[in-house]
Amino acid sequence: MNYNTETQTEAFVELLEEKIDEFSLVLYNDDYNTFDHVINCLMRYCDHDMIQAEQCAWIVHSNGKCVVKGGVYEELEPICVGLLEKGLSAKIE
Repeated sequence: MNYNTETQTEAFVELLEEKIDEFSLVLYNDDYNTFDHVINCLMRYCDHDMIQAEQCAWIVHSNGKCVVKGGVYEELEPICVGLLEKGLSAKIE
């Protein structure tokens, strides 16, 4: 019984460590970029398919922001830079 508890605790700690290192790339709404531009950028930089990119674009338009990708900071940073260079408003949180 003690072994099972230790195994469960170790698994829980590993899960927490993974979640602590995870960040979100958030895309924000603006009044300048077209839907087509946003969709194309999401497909190019976030590796979204057309449907996922369209859904994210609509969420951004409707709610003001959308988490478009999750992961470790080092993976999200070049994606965020790419989106920013294309004129989109994005931030890693």
